[in-house]
Amino acid sequence: MESVVKTFRTAAAPVTVLKGIDLSVLPGEFISIVGRSGSGKSTLLNMLTGIDHPTSGSVVIGGTRLHQLNESRLASWRGRNMGIVFQFFQLLPMLTLVENVMLPMDFCESFAPAEREPRAMQLLARVGLQGLETKLPGAVSGGQQQSAAVARALATDPPILVADEPTGNLDSRTAEAVMALFQELAAQGKTIIMVTHDSLLAKQTRRSLVISDGELIHPAVSAALPRAGHDLLLKFHHLARPVHLPAGAEVPSSLQLGIVAGGTVIAGQAVWGFGRLVDLAGLRRAGGNPRAGSQPLKLLVLDEAEVRSLAESVRRGGQP
Repeated sequence: MESVVKTFRTAAAPVTVLKGIDLSVLPGEFISIVGRSGSGKSTLLNMLTGIDHPTSGSVVIGGTRLHQLNESRLASWRGRNMGIVFQFFQLLPMLTLVENVMLPMDFCESFAPAEREPRAMQLLARVGLQGLETKLPGAVSGGQQQSAAVARALATDPPILVADEPTGNLDSRTAEAVMALFQELAAQGKTIIMVTHDSLLAKQTRRSLVISDGELIHPAVSAALPRAGHDLLLKFHHLARPVHLPAGAEVPSSLQLGIVAGGTVIAGQAVWGFGRLVDLAGLRRAGGNPRAGSQPLKLLVLDEAEVRSLAESVRRGGQP
């Protein structure tokens, strides 16, 4: 995703939900996107899946520019390449669970016709629904419907799985089983992008990103301030100024605070790596001489006075 903006037109005024999103996901990654209700999580997934189109910017997956495909070509591409677990199931109520899981295979003509029902039965058993295959969605619990939605997302064996709050309607045991299945699929090379509000679930993924008010927080900022609220992270994200230094270079004396976003900071025998907040001015006062390590250094620089002002503002407002 490159510079993705999404603005909705309303009767009162335009509302911008995504504000210049840049995101790269590598094949085989299992990543999570964490954010509160209204932060833009589901809209972001709609951009990634092509369910909706950006107002500006581009979405490119494996060389395919989703926003340039018409609806017919997009539906065909999505059926072959992407499994989607919707937050509210989206099962067809007049079809049984096994028929719901077979439907993507029928639509995409994937697998031989004789293989589709056995495969659907196998997938339903894999998510704990053995014995319920011929039930209609309305005859099973919400958690069981969500499990069936996971099975349906895997029906065509897509290389990419996108999940919107996939465990939100599940009991803890079933949620653990679904996460274990996702881990297994990631180990097999599938790309998984999961949106959740649950930070504990996010910790089980290879990489976790925070979205707040339509902006992705720089991951180094999130790592440096793991206990900060999302609003506060966004403020630090806005304050941070990127500075790049060559390997071995001394950190300029004008820089006071920095978050390591790439490479390392070295002072004496101490080393600070990715996501560490470094008091550069304090090191100098203590007689240290902060410098870049053996790799180029990427710092997100913070002004000490601005940070103190922000901290005081937070203290007065009672925010975390």
